[in-house]
Amino acid sequence: MKSNKIKPKFNLKNNPRVGLIALATDFIIERDFLRVIKDKKIDFFVNRIKCYNPLSRKNLIKMSKKVTEVTNNILPNEDIDCVVYGCTSGTIATGYDSIKKKVKAAKPKAKLTTPSSAAIIALKKFNVKKLAIFTPYSKKLNDEVVNHFLKEKFEVVSNSYLDIAADYDIGKVDQDFLFKILSKMNIAGADALFISCTALPVLNIIDRLESKLKKPVLSSNQALIWNTLVEIGENKNVKGFGKLFLKN
Repeated sequence: MKSNKIKPKFNLKNNPRVGLIALATDFIIERDFLRVIKDKKIDFFVNRIKCYNPLSRKNLIKMSKKVTEVTNNILPNEDIDCVVYGCTSGTIATGYDSIKKKVKAAKPKAKLTTPSSAAIIALKKFNVKKLAIFTPYSKKLNDEVVNHFLKEKFEVVSNSYLDIAADYDIGKVDQDFLFKILSKMNIAGADALFISCTALPVLNIIDRLESKLKKPVLSSNQALIWNTLVEIGENKNVKGFGKLFLKN
């Protein structure tokens, strides 16, 4: 038998590549991403980072020490267009610049987006000055998130929280319960409502909440996915996940 050698033809044009760093205990973030990008020509890759519970500033900073290693293991030795660090409170605790430095050490050409930085960009798109904030966190971590937005020059006029200590419990919160309590939040003095945490199952109820509250509603995953798509030039024809996706 004679074997024939065939010269391969390679596809020289790649789809945009997105690499998501998800917390090991986050049940929700991948599902939310896939809901939005499922019909788009995007190559989506995920790696998990160890999460230390209970959620605290100390444990979130401890988690961030693995960011370079986890980033490097997303398509090793290959370029990625955008790296997504999927932790709101973790970015706030560690600092955006610190996360960026760790990501760039592994993927120097990649853009970076995080939930807290994406939320700030999104809120400014809506010219929000006065903000209502909802978190699932413990009181201490909730207050750190509120203080972050205060430092970013937003006036926080309303705040509610669930006082959940562990990330793996946040993803178990009932979506109908969330809609009920969020739709009853006192946000009369706010320009918008921000719902923190990538593990909270809220993306699918944002449209309903905006209809009920008559104000923009932003969440960690919604802002994160929106900003990712903006960064790679794919923020088109996204409907059903809030008014934010109409902002270019």
